[in-house]
Amino acid sequence: MTLPRALVGLVAAALVLSACGPTMPALDVLSRPDETSGPPGAAPQLLETPREDVPSALEKLVGDGLPEPLIEPDRVLSGGPPPDGIPPIDDPRFDAVGAVDWLDDDEPVLALEVDGQSRAYPVQILIWHEIVNDQVAGVPIAVTYCPLCNSALVFDRRLTGPDGVVRLVSFGTSGKLYNSDLLMYDRQTESLWSQLIGLGVAGALTGVELDRYPVQTVAFGSWREQNPDGLVLNRDTGEQRSYGSNPYEGYDEEARDPFLFDGRADDRLPPKRRVVGVATPDGSAAIAVDHVLLQRDGVVPVRFDGRDLVAVMVDGAASALDAGLIAESGVVGATAVLEPVVGGERLTLRVDGDALTDLETGSTWSVSGRALQGPLAGSSMPAVAHTDPFWFAWAAFYPDTELVTDPVRP
Repeated sequence: MTLPRALVGLVAAALVLSACGPTMPALDVLSRPDETSGPPGAAPQLLETPREDVPSALEKLVGDGLPEPLIEPDRVLSGGPPPDGIPPIDDPRFDAVGAVDWLDDDEPVLALEVDGQSRAYPVQILIWHEIVNDQVAGVPIAVTYCPLCNSALVFDRRLTGPDGVVRLVSFGTSGKLYNSDLLMYDRQTESLWSQLIGLGVAGALTGVELDRYPVQTVAFGSWREQNPDGLVLNRDTGEQRSYGSNPYEGYDEEARDPFLFDGRADDRLPPKRRVVGVATPDGSAAIAVDHVLLQRDGVVPVRFDGRDLVAVMVDGAASALDAGLIAESGVVGATAVLEPVVGGERLTLRVDGDALTDLETGSTWSVSGRALQGPLAGSSMPAVAHTDPFWFAWAAFYPDTELVTDPVRP
């Protein structure tokens, strides 16, 4: 089964096709610094909005004055752990990139850049915690990763509720799944949120969409070379976990069934095939680019939502869901969706190892769209918010998605 058709527009709007981060109105409560320490050189964390006296959707999705949920309650399944049994990271600590000696070069990290500040969130940590409530360049964000769907997304934690009130929320893990995807909850209203689409689906904040920031899953070695002043989330999380090991060994095998997925399979691709997924704000269109095609061609032009974009794949970035040790896993590549335009001029990109080169100037570009060397060094091209989920998950939330695939190697 899929989401009701009436919800498709709301779902797609959560994956905003945007080249820059969102802006939000300021509130006094959002501008008061907390006294907790942050990473080196970072501003103190912002205070969250207090817990509200509203019915919780953690136990019941319907009744008790709650709005009608946007998902089918009988398809919300327990993943096993209780709320926050998979503990989110609320006090993230960071190391300077030069001090990190515990990550293999090919290990995947979530690469985020906000207002010139670069952070790397190792998937070997995210796989055990799934959510990091953080702040970058004064922007409160949630870095999220659902291993069951292989979906990595970053959200702005400032949101406007149905009552018009701007809130600063933090997120936890509910212990529940929908379409095998993580259902997050916010601690202010205990509403439920579908992680893959960034949408409030049950509780007081039902129907509220989270703004997104572009994030790429890249190889740590490449990120380290391209971001010498960057910060890396460290393993001082307050929890004892076997960081570096993969609790989902072999999960990304295409022949292996998704965990607790009760939706209808879309047979255009194998369920566990990775795709690059993007959707329009109004829900009128969604698109997925097959990783097999990207592995062959490196750069795939895509005409989408009136824009000429490219999906790209560069070398590096091991799977986090393959071998028992992530450092021993097979390499799957790092992807991005870019609009290759700088100063009004369109560029032609080609893959050059773990980076990109434009044919017009010979400048070298990171997969995030930042010029590293050459005549255009210091420039940037718009990066589009995307994710790299398994096909079964993308197709479940976007059943009418356009699929760009290799007709020779389906």
